[in-house]
Formats: sequence, structure tokens, C-alpha cells
Amino acid sequence: MTLRAHMMDCPLMISDILVHAAKCHGDQEIVTRLPESGQIHRQNYARTHERTKQLANALQKKLKIREGDRVATIAWNSHRHFELYYAISGVGAVVHTVNPRLDPKQIVWMLDHAQAKAVFFDKQFAPLIDGIAKACKSVKNWVLMTDKSHADAVQTRSKTYEELIGDQPADFDWPVFDENAAAGLCYTSGTTGDPKGVLYSHRSNVLHALACNASDVIGVGARGNLMPVVPMFHVNAWGIPYAAPMSGAKLVMPGAQLDGPSLHELIEGEKVSYVAGVPTVWLGLLNYLDKEQKRIDSVERVLIGGSALPEALLRAYEDRYGVTMQQGWGMTEMSPLGTVNALLPKHDGLDREEIVKIKLKQGRLVFGVGMRIVDDEGRELPWDGQSSGHVQVRGPWIASSYYRGAGAESFTGDGWFSTGDVAHMDGNGFMTITDRSKDVIKTGGEWISSIDLENAAMGHPDVAMAAAVGMPHPKWQERPLLIVQVKDGIEQSDATRDSILEYLRGEVPKWWLPDAIEFVDEMPIGATGKILKTKLREMFKDYEFPGVEA
Repeated sequence: MTLRAHMMDCPLMISDILVHAAKCHGDQEIVTRLPESGQIHRQNYARTHERTKQLANALQKKLKIREGDRVATIAWNSHRHFELYYAISGVGAVVHTVNPRLDPKQIVWMLDHAQAKAVFFDKQFAPLIDGIAKACKSVKNWVLMTDKSHADAVQTRSKTYEELIGDQPADFDWPVFDENAAAGLCYTSGTTGDPKGVLYSHRSNVLHALACNASDVIGVGARGNLMPVVPMFHVNAWGIPYAAPMSGAKLVMPGAQLDGPSLHELIEGEKVSYVAGVPTVWLGLLNYLDKEQKRIDSVERVLIGGSALPEALLRAYEDRYGVTMQQGWGMTEMSPLGTVNALLPKHDGLDREEIVKIKLKQGRLVFGVGMRIVDDEGRELPWDGQSSGHVQVRGPWIASSYYRGAGAESFTGDGWFSTGDVAHMDGNGFMTITDRSKDVIKTGGEWISSIDLENAAMGHPDVAMAAAVGMPHPKWQERPLLIVQVKDGIEQSDATRDSILEYLRGEVPKWWLPDAIEFVDEMPIGATGKILKTKLREMFKDYEFPGVEA
């Protein structure tokens, strides 16, 4: 018979993180470059807690938000977005972060699918809101995330954030409820078809934040100075808005300005010690540092995620600027933490080239994430550093299903999530991704659905068949190459290529547009009638985009 322990059964609440930060690190700052003006705004955790309680009152009293309601954000990283994270989940509602880079039609679909009751948005996205507001069936309130002086930015009837909370009391008793209650909703567009929603809980987000604060993960502590360049609409900015106040770290929010000069100014001005973002951001900053002969001596570590860390980028930052580059891997479905590359004591005696090889792996498994590698028949493979197979994961911050029943095929009968990655593991728990089983293209940390791009191209009257494949790119890691078989009687010419590209401009987001279009006389077709992309990749294995230097 199991002997039950005499320990308190206290639910894990996201609101407790901010209460702790206000009480124990109340004078620690959140610094924001305001999205609407570019000015620097400073606010400590104690004041942030007060404003968050004002916002909680406004959500309930003015916007009539109740437990379980979805409240969407279309916003950059800022102190206001941070307050929304805590106030929405704190009253028992669900923070629905929306990626503004998606096609407006897809954003409308997400808001309707989530049945969002209210949408908070930054000034830069006012034209987007004006374009979609009438199509959003469930949204009752639109809130512009600024003050009254910037209210002219939007035509849609809306409130301003500061007016919304300004007359509310800074007194609010955070409710305690089931820790498994939904707290956040993020849609992944990394697969074909409609986006799939991942519904995070209070429990999963708190446990994920605790894991982030391990010393071999992020673990900066109260002396740390964190700047999440990864947007807060990308899987909760990798958990940093929860991990930083939990540990008492300073937070620096870059707002909308993610270019090299702006990031350098903020890093130097605030003496940022730890930064997180996709490789594209660091390529842009590197170009600025090299050109202007600037440095970022306060930065100790950079966490790279979203796509693989290029070797040239690793060497440039570590060898020229003394910044430790750290690669991580995860997914929206994983909250997203899965692996982080932290060297072991046994690696101390290795030479530089061996160290680089290790650091280019996707990283070491974080406690809390269970992982197995299986073959096509589902048989588990050994962790020998050689046997590649399909990556499956499970754990307390990993989705058990998608929101409203979508994508059941991604979850196994014995409780594992199939990531779609192909990798091998070594005996120390380091993962190396060798391929992806999904035909998606990853560019600058964003996913492009190859099938959606192909389907759009097939709408052109001259196109018989189309296939999109990701090809290496020196800046974006991958960019789409569109391979086309034109219809009989149509000439394979520059004019046809230009016509297809112009057609696509009205069908897909601008950043989805292929960097090149190439023609084939006949598409390779498999026995089931599908285009054999393996053949196409072999045909174009040495392809270089025109005008792009390696």
C-alpha cells in the first residue's frame, strides 16, 4: 500500500510568479523600447504588479472577461504585453498570442477558431486590424496598446490600453483554481492545412519556467539581464516572460525595432547579459558590428533557436566577440523547451574543433522532457549517436492533443507526441537533427508550408504542377525554391517566371514568395501519384540562388 506524504497540495498558478517578483525583486526593472514611439520606458516589478492588477480589474469589469474566455494579443515585446500575459491568465482566462506576420485571412481564421472575445494590438498593426475587424465574428472589444495620444492610429472602434486601466484600482485578489486550467493558446502553422492550437496550462507554464531557470538551460538568476528578441507571439518568447520574474532577472523588451543598430543600442545601453532569438536576428546584428566596428561586451550568452545555428555565426560571435553561442531545440507543442546545448565537464579538455562539433548539435535533453527515437515501425532505437529515427517526446509541458480535436495523428496511442523531426541521440543525451519528415520550409525562424505554397502556384493558369523545396540560404538558413512544370504549349521563359511570381504576390504572404523559380520538363512522380521531392532535392542539390553569395 502506498504511503501518502504529508505535503501541502498547492496548485501552481502563473499569478504567483508575478507576486513573488513584486515582493522579492520589486525594484528590478522591465525596460521597453515602446513600439509606438521608440522611446525607452522603465518600470519595476512592483509597479508592474500594480498595473497588472488594474488590468485584471478592467478585464473583468469593463470587457466582461470570464474564466475560460480567450483574449488575443497581436503585439511586440513590451511591458504592456507582459502585463497581459499575467492579467489574462490571472483571472482564469486564456492568453491567445497571434503572429502578425501571418496572412490576414489566417489571422481571422485563428481568432474565430479560438472564439476570442477581445484583441489587444500594437499601433503598428492598426492597418491589419482595420482590414480584419469586420470579419471577426466573436471579437467584442479591440484595445490599442498605447495611450490616448496615439489613438488616431486606428479606424476600428477601439479603446486605448492606458485609458482602459487608468481608473481601475491596483487592488486585486488573484483567484486560485485548478492548475490544469488553460492559461495560453498558441497556434502552430508548421504543418499543412489549418493551423493547430496548443493550449498551455498554469501547471505546464510554471514547470517550464522552473526548467528554464536551471543553470545549464537559461538560469541567469537575479543578477541576470535578459533580452528576449524572440517575439512573445512565438511560443511565449520561449518561456522567458515567466522565467525572468521567477528568478528576479531584469527584462529588456526590444519592441518593434529588431535591426542591428537598434539591438546594439539597447544591449549597450542596458548592459544586457543574455539574449535569445532566431539566427536571422544575429546575422543582422553581426553585419552591423563588423561594419561599424562595434562590440557587445556585456553579452555573455546568446540562445539560438527556431532553426539550426550556422557554424559561421557561432565562430564569428565566439572568436571575434567573446560571446558564448548556445543552441536550443523545441516546438510550439513543447512550450517550447526540449534541448539546450550546454557542454559537460568531460568536454573541458577537447580542442576547439571538437568543441565546435558538439556545439552544433541541437543540444542536451532537459529534465522533464522524455524522448525516444523510433524507426518507421515504431521500434525504439538506441542512443548511440548514429541510429537516426523519428523523434517522439512526452512530459508535463508537452501537448497531449491539439485544441478542439485537430491533428490526432500526431499523438501515439501510448502517450507520445511525434515531432516530425528525424534525429539521433548520443550517450550523453545530445540530440542531432538529421532531417525533417514534414515538407515545411524554415526561414528566419518562421515556417512556410510547402504544400500551401504549391497549391497557390497551381492556381496560375500556366502551371501544370508545382513543388516547393527549402534550399540553403546564407542569411535565412532556408528559402523556398519553386519548381514548376508548365502546361503544354506554354513557354518556359523569364516572362512566365515573372508572371507566376506576380500571381503569387496576391496569394501568399510576402515573405513566402520563392527566391527563385525553376522549370522542369516533367515532374518525378511516385507510385501513389505524389511528386517525389527526394528526386527533386537530388536534382537541385548543388543549387545556388541567383545573386546570393555563399
